Formats: sequence, C-alpha cells, structure tokens
Amino acid sequence: MMNDNLISQEEIDALLNKNSKKQNNGLTDIERDIIGEVGNISMSTAATTLSTILNKKVSITTPKVTWKSLREVVEEFQSPKVVATVGFKQGLSGNNVFMVDINDAAIIADLMMGGDGLVESTEMTELQQSAVAEAMNQMIGSASTAMATMVGKEIDINPPSVNLWELNEEYELEGMDMDSNVCKIEFDLAVEGLIESKIMQLFERETIDDIVGTMEGDLEADPVMVENAAEPMTEHQPAENTDAANQEPAAKKPPKEPVTVQKPIFNELNPSSGTDSSPRNLDLIMDVPLEFSVVLGKSKKTIKEILSFGNGSVIELNKQADEALEIYVNGKLIAQGEVVVINENFGIRITNILSKEQRVRGL
Repeated sequence: MMNDNLISQEEIDALLNKNSKKQNNGLTDIERDIIGEVGNISMSTAATTLSTILNKKVSITTPKVTWKSLREVVEEFQSPKVVATVGFKQGLSGNNVFMVDINDAAIIADLMMGGDGLVESTEMTELQQSAVAEAMNQMIGSASTAMATMVGKEIDINPPSVNLWELNEEYELEGMDMDSNVCKIEFDLAVEGLIESKIMQLFERETIDDIVGTMEGDLEADPVMVENAAEPMTEHQPAENTDAANQEPAAKKPPKEPVTVQKPIFNELNPSSGTDSSPRNLDLIMDVPLEFSVVLGKSKKTIKEILSFGNGSVIELNKQADEALEIYVNGKLIAQGEVVVINENFGIRITNILSKEQRVRGL
C-alpha cells in the first residue's frame, strides 16, 4: 500500500534543483558567481591595460552583479556616460557594453594627450573622444582576451561603437532592446589622485548563457570546483582522491637509472701567433662590403641644448684642431689620418694604421 505522505522522485529532483539554482534577480547563484569571476578577471586585465596607457596606477574593486532592464540601468545615471558597445563576432553571442562617467572619460583623454588630468570642462572635443575610444578599444580587447582564456575558446570582437549619452534622453543600442534585461557588473574604479568613480559592464542573456554553459561544463569535469562554485574562482585544481583507502594502490613505476654528471673536458685552445704558419682564409671575405667612416670628434649635449640648435650654431668637439682624426670600419678603429681637399672634395690621408692582425681582430 502506497503512503500518500511520500513524495515522488520528480518532486525531490524539483526541490534539489530549486535549492541548487536559487533565483536572485533573474540570475542563479552559480550564474552570479561565474559572471562575477569572469567580470573580475577581465576587468582587472582591462585596468592593467588602462594603467599602461595612462602611466598611472589603476585599481578596481570586487564587482557587484545585478540583473535589471537596460532602461533601469539608464534611469540610474547620475551623470552623462561614455558608452562603448562591442558585438562578439566569434566565440560568444550578443553584445558587451562598457560605460564610464564623462568626467572620468575627460580625465582619461587628457592624460592620453599628455596632460596632467586636471580638467575643468567635461565638454569633449572630437580628438578627445577619439582618444577615449582608443583607450576603451584596448581595454575591451584585453578583457576579451582574458575571457577567452577563462572559457577556453577563441573570442573575436567587432570594433567598438563609442557614443556619448546625456541625461534624460532616449538612447538606442544596436541589437539591444531598452526593455530587455541585462546583467550589470559594476566596479569601483580608481586612478591615483584623479578618479574615484565607477565603471560598469553589461552582458546580454545570450552572452551569459554562452559563458556559464562553457564554465559549468568545466566545473562538472572538476568535482572540487563544483563544490566551491559559490566562491570566487581562481584556477582549476585537480580533485583530491577521497576514496584512496578503498582503491587498489597504483602500480609503482620502476626507478629511473641514476644519471651520471661529470665536468666536460675541452682541448686547450692555442691563440694565433700571427706568423705565416697560421691558417689564413682572408681571401674568402675579401669582397664583403664594410662601412668606412671618419670621426672628426664627439660632444655630449642635453636635449635642451640640442633643441636650441639653429642655422649658424657652432658645436665644440673634444678634439684639438691639429689632432689626428679617427678612421673606423664597421665601428672599429683601424687607423688615424688628416683631412685633405682633392678637386673640391674632402678626403682623408692615412697617417697611422694598425697592423693587419689588430685590424682583423677589431673587425
């Protein structure tokens, strides 16, 4: 006789599935953890790229992941935004959207153009917008590379479309519905002494499904990572064998033969004596072209002094007027000489020359 108080296997599976995939603003706990970790690593890479571009220390905090409509995201704006939209061409579906305050964008543009970042106006010229577009292009590119490493497949993106969004205006993103839900990943962004603000990244549902589907496949292959899926992920670790006591011991590999290490012995090298009995193969290189140059003298100057040079400037060299000039072949000193004039052309008369052996060794 069947007990009416018993629950079926289907009901048990439904309860387990509900607990393991607890919904939170449209995202399961596992989805939030995976997207948060992917966003954290990709944006950390993007921050490193931005630091290199600006030559300033850039830092970001742990991301905050939420699920809301694109319209709600826009309505929360407290200042105009510079928005970069990137479509995935290969590896992932959907779009990746970066948003940064226009004030921060103006500082970034000023630093990229050689300024100090202390801007007074947030009105951006076309040149400044191009500078910000290039910065965001490089940031998105490095973030996509980091994502490709995490999901284990090649990711290719289209060139970013960068726009300025003012407050209280209607906006459009190509291929995205303003009333559709997106995953908002928000970070605190800091650029030393200049920026204390936020930067956000938006993923569409289809992008999340691609990322989570790939990452969950990796997690299922690694039991340890499945247990710790709710914690920030770092890298896959091999699962420990918890049933080692109940398994047959693995076959031992035969010991390797000991390796004998000894000091190498070389024949003694006798230096060339330079006599006629020494091997001479100079004929083999007689037609090799060499660079012949004469140095009048040298002088060290600062950048400021060099920039002040003009027509008629006189530069004092480190040689006296009657000193012999140095003659070089391929940058090696081979002789000394003096300047002569031959048929209205300058020439050099050799007054002292090194021996053949010395010249060959110098070459």
